[in-house]
Amino acid sequence: MPGGRLTQQDRRHIAVGLSEGLGYAEIARRLGRPTSTVSREVIRNGGPGGYMADRAHQATERRARRRKHTPSAPPQATTTAYGRDPEAVREFEVRFIDLLVQTGLPRMMSRVLTCLYSTDVGAITAKELAQRLQVSPASVSTAVAYLEEQELIKRERAPRGRRERYVIDDDIWYRALMASVQRNLTLAEAAQAGIEVYGADTPVGARLEAVARFLHHTSQDMSQAAEHWRQVLATRPTGRQGVDSAIAGPDPGHPGTGRHPDPRSPSATRTPGRC
Repeated sequence: MPGGRLTQQDRRHIAVGLSEGLGYAEIARRLGRPTSTVSREVIRNGGPGGYMADRAHQATERRARRRKHTPSAPPQATTTAYGRDPEAVREFEVRFIDLLVQTGLPRMMSRVLTCLYSTDVGAITAKELAQRLQVSPASVSTAVAYLEEQELIKRERAPRGRRERYVIDDDIWYRALMASVQRNLTLAEAAQAGIEVYGADTPVGARLEAVARFLHHTSQDMSQAAEHWRQVLATRPTGRQGVDSAIAGPDPGHPGTGRHPDPRSPSATRTPGRC
């Protein structure tokens, strides 16, 4: 498998593969390169729909020239801590960033969140983020403001000094999910109010009623499931055993865990709330 940087000819092969509708894995196989190398190259240079070989090659050369004149950031201890393979760490981070982007999170915010996840202490300052990601402080500031608003990170004072740092904890996704639940409930209330404006017996009113009912009931289910699993996972063992037991599936009979109640039971006919 050839090593080293991608050549201009490699990039032209990538462009041809994309135009033929090939996936990253197939293009990488033809080039004899890791799939992650091809995916990073395409994502860094316009994505599948905007990738241009010559432009990508010129951009790479410009970045290489800038790096020669810019002091590199100090190596992160977490990359090689615990005997980790640095290349495997980098590939995981790229994949995790891509998955977060696919959920709708902007790329810069996805990079910051992944950076926090891949730091053993789970906390990092704005300056450290800028150094590790090789971006401007303004980019970091915009990203962390967005993530704070989404309840995905929180800000705290560093143990020593006046500097603030950004933190993730075990409740990060619980808070994010509950924030999403609250937004859905607000939309449900707005839809309910719209029924009075358009009339319950009109097509618009019927559509808004369906929206309100769906958002209200699914929000209740999500809230119950989040609280249930928050408590369950807090009491389960950490590490591989805890992860395996959580992935294995929901506990039968618990509310909000994918198990629907018997439609003949009294609770199944009860409609919660006003929707």
